[in-house]
Amino acid sequence: MDFVYLKSFLEVAKCRSFTKAAENLGYVQSSVTAQIQKLENEYGVVLFERYGRSMRLTSAGEQLRVTFEKIIELYDDSLLLVSRLAKGNIEIGTIDSLMSFFLPPILHQLSHSYPDMNLQVHTNTATIIMQSLRSGMLDMGIVIDALIEDDDIEAITIRREPLVLVAKPDHPLVSSPQFGLEGLDGQYLIVTEQGCSYRTALEDLLSRCGVNYHVSHEFNNLEAIKQFVGYGLGIALVPQIVVVRELMENKLAALPFSHPDITFYSQIVYHKKKWLNPAIRCLIELLLDAGDQRTTLPATQIS
Repeated sequence: MDFVYLKSFLEVAKCRSFTKAAENLGYVQSSVTAQIQKLENEYGVVLFERYGRSMRLTSAGEQLRVTFEKIIELYDDSLLLVSRLAKGNIEIGTIDSLMSFFLPPILHQLSHSYPDMNLQVHTNTATIIMQSLRSGMLDMGIVIDALIEDDDIEAITIRREPLVLVAKPDHPLVSSPQFGLEGLDGQYLIVTEQGCSYRTALEDLLSRCGVNYHVSHEFNNLEAIKQFVGYGLGIALVPQIVVVRELMENKLAALPFSHPDITFYSQIVYHKKKWLNPAIRCLIELLLDAGDQRTTLPATQIS
């Protein structure tokens, strides 16, 4: 049974005229007549009686009118309920570098597509974001990490995310030819907070290879890290998107260092049991489109 038939029946019952109902619905009269006949065949009853030029519902028709009104009301309510899912709250977790240097134009586009949506974005480490996804506290995460493989989490790669080891332009290592891990022996590192995926990867690598280093400062603020590096207080490993301007203006310099064990990607993550409403799907599409369009500097990078 088609909802069109129900709506046509209710319109005929209201107008008490096939001609008027067809006019209101934008159909030809023969279509409305055929729809009513199909309903009558479906139920095996006569729904309308004619008395001269007037028309009225039969007792069976009156019963169906009440039922059909409830069905249409429930259907309309279901449409409203689902549409509100795209207008409600969406909780997203991301890291500071993506929030500051990648996401603003994307979230701006999303707000235009879903102006009634209440989007909440929380910045944290990738580790805590993953935990929040498992507990259902977040709808989606956007992180920089090694390729994620997890039984509970779906991960979609946006793009490879270059990392650079930056220093003050007059730092002795800047003018050095390509160097290995031993070149970092005894260096002072300015690092992000504990739990940051690329900080952990670098420290693990240095420790495994017996390279001595000193953590001179620790911040959860990338601007502070850049400022301290710029004053020559140490070197730092950061996503390249964070220092594009500083590298172009020669306020910072990328060290000629690379290692295959440190390869990171920006990724969309969400729980595999999470239903993705239209707004979340739209955000995923915007992120993937932006990942395709982004370019990187030809600077030396960790790869």
